[in-house]
Amino acid sequence: MSTWNGSWWRTLLAPGGLIFALVGVLLSGGILHPLPATLSFYYATTFLGGLVLAWRFHSGRTFSAIVLVLLAHRTIEFFSSGHAPGSGPGRTALEVVSFLLAADFLWLAVTDEFGFSIPAFTPRIGVLFLESVFVAVICRPEATWGSALFRAEWLPQTWFSWTRLSQPDWFAFAFAYAFLVVRCAISRKQIDAGSAWALAAVACAFSGGAVGRTADGYVATAGLLLLVSVVETSYRMAYHDELTGIPSRRALNEAASALELPYTVAVVDVDHFKQFNDTYGHDTGDEVLRMVARRLAEVTGGGRAFRVGGEEFTLLFAGKQVDETMPHLEHLRRTIEEAAFRLRGADRRIAARGPERRRQSSRLPRQGAQSGVTPTSDLKVTVSIGTAEAREDSNFEASLERADKALYRAKHNGRNRLEVDGRRNRDNTKPSRNRKSKSKTA
Repeated sequence: MSTWNGSWWRTLLAPGGLIFALVGVLLSGGILHPLPATLSFYYATTFLGGLVLAWRFHSGRTFSAIVLVLLAHRTIEFFSSGHAPGSGPGRTALEVVSFLLAADFLWLAVTDEFGFSIPAFTPRIGVLFLESVFVAVICRPEATWGSALFRAEWLPQTWFSWTRLSQPDWFAFAFAYAFLVVRCAISRKQIDAGSAWALAAVACAFSGGAVGRTADGYVATAGLLLLVSVVETSYRMAYHDELTGIPSRRALNEAASALELPYTVAVVDVDHFKQFNDTYGHDTGDEVLRMVARRLAEVTGGGRAFRVGGEEFTLLFAGKQVDETMPHLEHLRRTIEEAAFRLRGADRRIAARGPERRRQSSRLPRQGAQSGVTPTSDLKVTVSIGTAEAREDSNFEASLERADKALYRAKHNGRNRLEVDGRRNRDNTKPSRNRKSKSKTA
């Protein structure tokens, strides 16, 4: 899971936030009201399309969310008899269904993607059945003990005079929305962003009573937002590396096809990466790759980072000559070298869990000792870089191959350095003896 970073809000706002804002303007301005046939088509196609796409891409979470929104809307319409609920079973249904829907979205948010297996869907179908029975019982025409269950007033009622939703409903919606936004900030997954905006659209629909063209438009938009999240997730899986989150080789090939001279390509490789895996375990190796990828994604000079496999990355500088990129590549190399990477414990993968791990830790040999790094110290991570400028008489693959040869020269000359195609013995980036010994330690 990715950590907080400065671009999480892009995942939240694009495209979900933009779609929500656009539809909100259209519905609030009454632009779509004279077009009932268009609204009906919009409603049907978004839900049908969303269900089909969720099934096709094995997204049980999205499929469940779409079904929940559709059932919630239809349930309120049924008990309201097609009119905005003001009292009676319609109002009770609006209050209880809104609260349960927010709770269900929270439940879906804290579970991982579960696909379309019967064991995964069985408990969810069971909970949906129990919720349906609960709604049917308390929404009877005669007053019951549960009719006012969700009508608590903790704040002045005048603050909520503009909405038909009760205060518990609004707090449930607000808490679920905030939780999904935080999830999106941490995971940077479109499913979390799409669920947040879908819940906001449902809140707008239910705030007006969940009945009428405006409500239909907002509910259909909720389905559209969930549909778009499936498409965006599938795109990200195809064009982004799952481990590091940066664009993958497929994205590199597509970007390369649109390049025009001049441009520069750089190949970046983590020094002694096999030693990280062999000494500290693959989990530590993965953390090293994530750290390096974060630094590469922040490269200056207009460069774009891609992971092409293993510990190897590629940087593209469109419209840049090689001399223009060298200061930025040097800065990148130093930034990675100076970044502190704290090892949690080299013996974690071979020690038992719990108290037994602590008892064994004093007896187990420290695997990092052979590298001169203790399990609680900061590891030095360095990279070697080879770069080449595109030529008029060669294509992208040839430029990439020349950059790769420069990378091998950087490895041969001591690692933790930048080498440029066609230039040898670059003293200004040659590491000192102390630096070279540190890179070998890492």
